[in-house]
Amino acid sequence: MTAVAHEPTTPAEGLLDIFLSLDTPEGFRAELIEGQIVVTPPPDGDHEDYINRIMKQVIRRSMTDMDFSGNKGLKLRSGGACPKNHVIPDGTFAPAAARLYRGADPWMPCDGVAMVLEVTSSKPEADREAKRRCYARGAIPLYLLVDRETSMVTLFSEPEKDDYLRLVRRSFGDPLSLPEPFALDLDTADFL
Repeated sequence: MTAVAHEPTTPAEGLLDIFLSLDTPEGFRAELIEGQIVVTPPPDGDHEDYINRIMKQVIRRSMTDMDFSGNKGLKLRSGGACPKNHVIPDGTFAPAAARLYRGADPWMPCDGVAMVLEVTSSKPEADREAKRRCYARGAIPLYLLVDRETSMVTLFSEPEKDDYLRLVRRSFGDPLSLPEPFALDLDTADFL
């Protein structure tokens, strides 16, 4: 049997085709993370409040003028035979001068993204583990995780291969220093 050009030739390509053809219910988002299709329901208000508080601090106080995008699809390298990861962080920050989001496809490469932000919700283990590995593989310099279950905020930095070499964790209420290009202390006092 001869393969037709539009038919997948590998299981990974078949999974990617299935993922890209999904029609998720309004407000839900689908991601392809380490070979698994993950569908997430709309977030609650507290989830969005954390994102809003962080976004405002970064935009107002960062050393570099930053652009922010909520729920921007990123294509990231995968490990092994899996297709490319298609991940939607709760937020991405990029230097405004790069105009990274202007004209970007729905699933854009992660080149130029300075930091991704995740706030735990219905699938906290995905944020703590799988997405961390995806962002490290994509060489995104900083990954900021707000973990609502543990009342901790963690900054992962120095991506290498499948993980970040460095992490700094603070309890809600304690400031967390964000390095350049941000160069600010993130105030988490109102996270409590």
